[in-house]
Amino acid sequence: MTKSYITTPIYYVNAAPHLGHAHTTVMCDIMTRNRKANGVDTRLSTGCDEHGQKNQESAEKLGMDVMEYLDLRSSEFKKAFDLLDVDYDYFVRTTRPFHKEQVAAMEQKFMDAGLIIEKQYTGIYCKGCEQFKTESDLNDEGRCVDHPNMDVEEIDEKNYFFPLEPFRQRLLDHIEANPDFVQPPKFLSELKNMLAEPLEDLCISRPKSRVSLGVTLPFDEDFVTYVWFDALINYLTNLGWPGNDYQDYWSEVEHVIGKDILKTHGVYWPIILMGMGETLPKRISVHGHWLGSGGVKMSKSLGNVVDPLEIVEKFGADALRYYLARHMRAENDSQISVELIQGAYNGELGNKVGNLLSRAAKFSVDRFDGKIPTKGTLTEEDEAARAIALKAAQGFAEVFALTDIPARTEALVQAADELNNYFTAQAPWKLIKDPETADRAQTVLYVTLDSLRVLLEAFRQIIPTSADKALAILAAPVEEGVWSPELDRLEEGGTFGEVVALFPRVT
Repeated sequence: MTKSYITTPIYYVNAAPHLGHAHTTVMCDIMTRNRKANGVDTRLSTGCDEHGQKNQESAEKLGMDVMEYLDLRSSEFKKAFDLLDVDYDYFVRTTRPFHKEQVAAMEQKFMDAGLIIEKQYTGIYCKGCEQFKTESDLNDEGRCVDHPNMDVEEIDEKNYFFPLEPFRQRLLDHIEANPDFVQPPKFLSELKNMLAEPLEDLCISRPKSRVSLGVTLPFDEDFVTYVWFDALINYLTNLGWPGNDYQDYWSEVEHVIGKDILKTHGVYWPIILMGMGETLPKRISVHGHWLGSGGVKMSKSLGNVVDPLEIVEKFGADALRYYLARHMRAENDSQISVELIQGAYNGELGNKVGNLLSRAAKFSVDRFDGKIPTKGTLTEEDEAARAIALKAAQGFAEVFALTDIPARTEALVQAADELNNYFTAQAPWKLIKDPETADRAQTVLYVTLDSLRVLLEAFRQIIPTSADKALAILAAPVEEGVWSPELDRLEEGGTFGEVVALFPRVT
């Protein structure tokens, strides 16, 4: 892999950014930083889906001009991702003229090729999903399983459709030939189940009498494009498609999504691409959702909603980034709360990483005139501590998958914990009191600080701001580009930077 293209979904702007948006986007940022550190030319795309009924109605409820509303909401998402240290290359807005032009051009090609049909349709419609539903998509109360608090409605209207069934077997063949197409395996199995029965035609339009916010169909100006048929194309238009330079990145595209949009990305999107004659995504990586403490679904009425921006304000961006990276389970939903984040911040980052850096650095500054200690002869204990740090960091010196992030992050914290044990067992504050062991104290301090530096360099992919702050204390900044963990790069006799609290305790 020499190039890579990672995408988040584009998010509806009918409400403020929430934890789900933050999680997917931060995971994509971590994957991007990891690939760049391993020499892969990587681009990251995120942004907003500004079309559709929900966005239009939200603007109307506020009495705002629709474009003013979209400008406001999109800027909120951009600000949120900037606060979370997301280093994206593209911030999507589907109202961008180039995107709209390419969507319309694609639709005209589909119509010319006979891939779009017009028919009267009666069906059950979920406004929350902006999708027509079948009976199997509804719960026992006759409501959409993804929007159980919202009534569905029966709609009878003329629309345009893209037949999916002619492509179903071809998609199944692709999945069989590419077992990593969807990861982790649980969601690949779910996708196969979705494809086990014949597929209904995909409605690709909405009459302007019902919703006007969207791309006008080039062959019928009384209709706009159905939001998903418009939104999914952003993954290509970001790269300048159909220009000549998009394919190098597109051939290595990885979509990262929540499990609730597996059907749109695993069924609709590949089949749309087949209709376009385009290469299918290399991988669709799927994650579960976050639940409140105790495994209860978040709701405002229960008071257990975790607002990512409130977390950033209280703890800093890296506290949230760390919790999302460390505590998401690969295939299942995971628990989160302010209390759980605080516990991880204080107990894992603060006690195991920040406290060790502070103790070792302050001791060295006080006893060695602000200079980094000198390494002497290494013992078996020293080598063991160094090896633990090197092994944990090595997990970040290779390209990893979305599902690898929790375990790789945990390995860094466990290695920091082992360094704490080493530091306490060696007790340099005792060694320095005896002239015969004073040099040994310097070696212990150097091993501790240099091993911690190795971990911090790897941590840059997870918690970049805090890691860089810590490396500044050690006067050991890392240049951007290809990285590999190496011991003994801490400059003996060098001058420490200002020793500041890395993770101030929050109560």
